[in-house]
Amino acid sequence: MTMTADELPDDLNALKAMVLSRELENARLRQIIKELQRHRFGRRAETLPEDQLLLGLEEAEQVEANGLEAEEQVSSDLRRERAAKRRTNRGSLPAHLPRIDVVIDIESHDCPCCGHGLHRIGEDVSERLDIVPAQFRVLVTRRPKYACRACEEIVAQVLVSKYADHLPLYRQAQIYKRQGIDLDRSTLADWVGRAAWHLRPLHQRLLAQIKTSSKLFADETTAPVLDPGRGKTKTGQLWAYARDDRPWHGADPPGVVYVYAPDRKGERPVAHLNGFVGVLQVDGYPGYRAIAAGNSVSLAFCWSHVRRRFYELAAAGPAPIASEAPRRIAELYKVKTISAAGPMRSAAMCGRQRAARSLTTSHHG
Repeated sequence: MTMTADELPDDLNALKAMVLSRELENARLRQIIKELQRHRFGRRAETLPEDQLLLGLEEAEQVEANGLEAEEQVSSDLRRERAAKRRTNRGSLPAHLPRIDVVIDIESHDCPCCGHGLHRIGEDVSERLDIVPAQFRVLVTRRPKYACRACEEIVAQVLVSKYADHLPLYRQAQIYKRQGIDLDRSTLADWVGRAAWHLRPLHQRLLAQIKTSSKLFADETTAPVLDPGRGKTKTGQLWAYARDDRPWHGADPPGVVYVYAPDRKGERPVAHLNGFVGVLQVDGYPGYRAIAAGNSVSLAFCWSHVRRRFYELAAAGPAPIASEAPRRIAELYKVKTISAAGPMRSAAMCGRQRAARSLTTSHHG
């Protein structure tokens, strides 16, 4: 519904929030229109299959829900306004009039999903004016609302199914429907978007906690990402930063943090590990070298990658140095397995450095 100038809020923050909300809504609607037009009028080679179209709409709805949740958390006035619209508040009848309660309850208080008993979490109350000759009274209709504590993990189940089991939301909706549970895909998208916003501080806290370690492992892999508007996927990068001090009886618990980046530039791990001081175990990717430029991070390269090059040289033909290298690396591994304690691991690392210098000297000699 179009608003007049008098109906606009005077508060600047509320007005900004309203403009951002409208822009977000317009962008989402434009994206949906583009997807529908392409699906309906595009050439046969360019038309989107129905599954791909649903994925595009799913992504747009999740982004919108994430943005709405962020706006409502910043502005309490906006949150109250939207809540009031959802309740469609039409005012209240005079309090002095007598009330006659009519409770419209459900037939069974057992959860249809698991059979556990439902507990009352609230109710919807509506009032209407009732006229009796020579008397006014108010009819109060109460509709209790119930939820099952045994099913509170359903949002977590949706997130795990989507991101760990790679089940799109429209397929999850089909799975629930086969069990008689009617959950619309847009509802699941709203849950995912809002849950992602609430989980963001936890992810930031976990990354900050991981970076307090003195030893970390880093690696990256490709991840297909939906590219809205093109009907295709693009290649993103998923970076993993992990620690596990259990082999040498460290006090810190094991953990891993995943960080998404749109590309594989060396500036990505530099930004992710800002503030980290210690040893970083990596493969041969050159982008990690920029982290060690500030002298606060030492790189420990993967011996498996180093050994592979020597093995390939030795397998191709006579190469005494290349044949000797895997044997010396194997000796280093024996030293490493003598003890899992930290000092022995440090000694093993020093031994690797000495062996590396020895190999270099032999090669030049």
